[in-house]
Amino acid sequence: MGATGVIGRCVVPHLAQAGHSVVGLARSPEKTRLLHDLGAEACQASLLDHDALVRMFEGADAVCNFASRIPIGLAAVRPHAWRASDRLRTEGVRRVVEAARAARVRRVVQESVSYLYADQGDGWIDEDAPVEITPATEPASVGESHVQEYACRSRAGVVLRFGTIVGDDPLTRFQLRTVRHGRPIGLGSPHGWAHLVHTDDLGPAVLAALGAPSGIYNVGSEPVRRASLVAGFASAAGRESADFVGPFKRRVGGVRLEPLARSLRVSSERFTVWTGWTPLRASFDESWLLQGRLSEALR
Repeated sequence: MGATGVIGRCVVPHLAQAGHSVVGLARSPEKTRLLHDLGAEACQASLLDHDALVRMFEGADAVCNFASRIPIGLAAVRPHAWRASDRLRTEGVRRVVEAARAARVRRVVQESVSYLYADQGDGWIDEDAPVEITPATEPASVGESHVQEYACRSRAGVVLRFGTIVGDDPLTRFQLRTVRHGRPIGLGSPHGWAHLVHTDDLGPAVLAALGAPSGIYNVGSEPVRRASLVAGFASAAGRESADFVGPFKRRVGGVRLEPLARSLRVSSERFTVWTGWTPLRASFDESWLLQGRLSEALR
């Protein structure tokens, strides 16, 4: 699920190149062509069609669900902007898990987010750290619970708590354009920590997850100070500096911005220990922002 989204576009080619036969959900001719270009077979189905999902999953060794719909920019603060995303993380995950169970699939891999964790300041965060559930984080938590309930002695349920995705993706391009126009992008305290994952590391992480025991795993690079993160965006955009979002805009963003501003010094050591995965992009620097289609955002 989500094979043509931000994560899926990074993961599908990696799985195909590793020798896996990949089938992705496509609901339009354009998405079908894209999946073929990525090295996958397309299946015409809907998350709302249980029987179609079961047929799609039959014979599969694993089901990977990356379905999401994250609003970007001003769209993110509009009323009901997150409704589709929340449904995918709750009702959508439930439907995927139910179909996987009916099709006797032995493994489900579900994407999630590390900003579920409570702000820990300078303290390190592993998978046993406390989470803070708010209206913004509850949908992801509900999705995780569906996968955890699916796991048993004969089935594996793996949840990947990704850091904020940075790289060749729409949000990064939007942030670069924002900085170039002199508008702020920093959230939280400049001294706080951000947990990131580069788009280059998504595919290897999911491939590694196919052999991981059931559980929740953090996936990302080394944490970076938020001041350094913002400075990197400013440098890539050709500006001397960039600002942090002020209190008025934070209030406008409401509960949706709050988790993104938490200080999250997240460790991915457990995932490395169990799978051998290590990030290709181990620490954030300006080079993360100077590749591929990102150059379009700087023109």
